[in-house]
Amino acid sequence: MALYVTAVDENSPAERLGISVGCALLAIDGHPLNDALDYQFYTTPAQFSLALCEHEQHRTVQVEKGEYEPLGCNFKTYLGDEKHSCSNHCMFCFIDQLPPGMREPLYFKDDDERLSFLFGNYITLTNLSEHEIDRIIQMHISPIFVSVHTTNPELRVRMLANKRGGEVLKYLPKLATGGIELNCQLVLCRGINDGDELRRTLTDLLALRPQVGSIAAVPAGVTDYRDKLYKLTPYDKESAAATLDILEEFSMKCRAEYGRSVIYPSDEWYLTAEREIPAAEFYDEFAQLEDGVGMWRQYHDTFLEELENYRGLVLPHSLDVVTGTLAAPLIEDCANTLMQRYPQVKISVHAIRNDYFGGNVSVAGLVTGTDIIKQCKDNLQSDTIAVPEVMLRDEKDCFLDDITLSQLGEALGCRAICIPTDGAGCCRAYLSSHKRKMKLMKKEKKSLRMTQSFRI
Repeated sequence: MALYVTAVDENSPAERLGISVGCALLAIDGHPLNDALDYQFYTTPAQFSLALCEHEQHRTVQVEKGEYEPLGCNFKTYLGDEKHSCSNHCMFCFIDQLPPGMREPLYFKDDDERLSFLFGNYITLTNLSEHEIDRIIQMHISPIFVSVHTTNPELRVRMLANKRGGEVLKYLPKLATGGIELNCQLVLCRGINDGDELRRTLTDLLALRPQVGSIAAVPAGVTDYRDKLYKLTPYDKESAAATLDILEEFSMKCRAEYGRSVIYPSDEWYLTAEREIPAAEFYDEFAQLEDGVGMWRQYHDTFLEELENYRGLVLPHSLDVVTGTLAAPLIEDCANTLMQRYPQVKISVHAIRNDYFGGNVSVAGLVTGTDIIKQCKDNLQSDTIAVPEVMLRDEKDCFLDDITLSQLGEALGCRAICIPTDGAGCCRAYLSSHKRKMKLMKKEKKSLRMTQSFRI
């Protein structure tokens, strides 16, 4: 294997060594370079030998730099090679139930331990060999995020539709013994891996404490696009409450024994069961926030804190806000509290029903431009619609259905703006949206004047 350099940082050790674009990095101190993790790990020391090939000429250079100072080489991808794709066919896989016609990258299923370390992506371990497990331990790639779902080997084979699904469970205690911190996820399917199976899984994972730092439990998402897939029944109020009882029972035991919850039900359980969201203390450091665990509580508390401490000028203005049906009660409650404090502000919240995906999909992050246009057309109370950034791709310009923010505004005959998803940022956006509007108006007027001058 080799890593091919696509760019070299200016004034970096690599530039000083004469490494150029197209150069193949082969090994460091005799260790082959397979990917960017190898590169990052072995280039950490202040001194090492680097074997490379440039213009079909092999050579070895001695590198001297600051410890932890980047060598300065860049590659085609942040991994150095292609992402590892998933070899499972999980009965609950959300990607398998996406509607057709979306952007191609959205259909790619990754199962890459490097993405787990770098970005907190969940992996099932089925792609890993003993050698790769040893590498994780040797490099101390920690923490990693593991989609466990169940510790029953036979059931895991069935749920993942992968014959290795059960045998790779042996890697969990090996990783724990090797000092690797494990953050675990359980996607629960009604009547399959909940109930007694859930109790077994939680008991087995807690036996690996303290290396198991957190366990998030989320209900399986079900869309209308499950043709030829395993029939899953969404959780209702009673079944969600029964599952939540088990999760909270174990969480309480953990708080008594370890001083922290360890096991964290996602917000959906509480909302479906119609139970109050726990206080912030329950979520400790909010380790599983990206998995929808504690987002409601964090949003609520930070929104109210920002509202209490806000000292900016608040002029009269109106704003339309969109969200998913799951978060709508929270958003409406916070907006009403804000309007009581600042009567000159009018916030209209639109709970967007997810017709695009269908099923039990209700989270804000999966709301599409298509559904917003259909449900908000001729129903806005202001000339500005605010879209939480979680609905848009990283560039903050495009929904899952490829409708852009500007196209949304054109379709609705208003300005479309992106606002933060967190509570504090959202509160500031509500209170200061008139400033954004004034800036846009000034920009438009300036553009108009320039156009007119050109015509003259």
